[in-house]
Amino acid sequence: METTPAIQDYLGAIYDLAGSDKPVIGARLARHMHISAPSITEALRRMQREGYVTVASKKEIRLTAKGLDIARTMARRHRLIERWLTDVLGLDWSRAHDEAHRLEHALSPVVEERLATILGMPSTCPHGNPIPGMPEPEAHNPIPLSQAPAGSTFVVERITEEAEADRQLLRFLWESGIRPGSRLTVTDVAPYAGTISVDLEGRTITMGLAASHKIWVYDPQEPAPRRKPARLRAARKVAR
Repeated sequence: METTPAIQDYLGAIYDLAGSDKPVIGARLARHMHISAPSITEALRRMQREGYVTVASKKEIRLTAKGLDIARTMARRHRLIERWLTDVLGLDWSRAHDEAHRLEHALSPVVEERLATILGMPSTCPHGNPIPGMPEPEAHNPIPLSQAPAGSTFVVERITEEAEADRQLLRFLWESGIRPGSRLTVTDVAPYAGTISVDLEGRTITMGLAASHKIWVYDPQEPAPRRKPARLRAARKVAR
């Protein structure tokens, strides 16, 4: 790829954030990458000059076709490496994420394809997010756990890539056993306290509503759609 590891990181982060239900703006990108606002502004100027992104009138950052191609490659490599580190080497989510970030820039296309083959061409990373270039995972109509009403039962579809920016949250979810495929029953929603409680295999797990918004769940009784939800299809749209 004809760009630096730093630019690859920015493009990969924009791609990750675009998978949520909120627009990607500079302030959000800065929080996600733990980088100062001035550094983000300078990086965006450079990426605009080099044709990787555009910034709309409402400050929404969008990848161009050129930027999207690199971002998808980085996301594919990162998620494949995470799958290998967790499934084969037994690392926890937090450590796997950090190691994948170090390794993704050095992975060659040959090793990338071999790794995908050895892993059985997985559809998602360990957190349930789709791996670009792989068979699409089963489609659902997910919602954030924060929107689930008390008394309802849902299955975890994915933990957003944005959640990985919070190592404490990632560790909490790992230790709590909240994984894609986990069945959760919402036992209490307390907006006044900013918390939500769920039952997981007889254990009560309480977390903040902000954290639960990064956990996407679906109703197992609801028929699966033929195509992926519009929010996910639109998340990867290319700037015109």
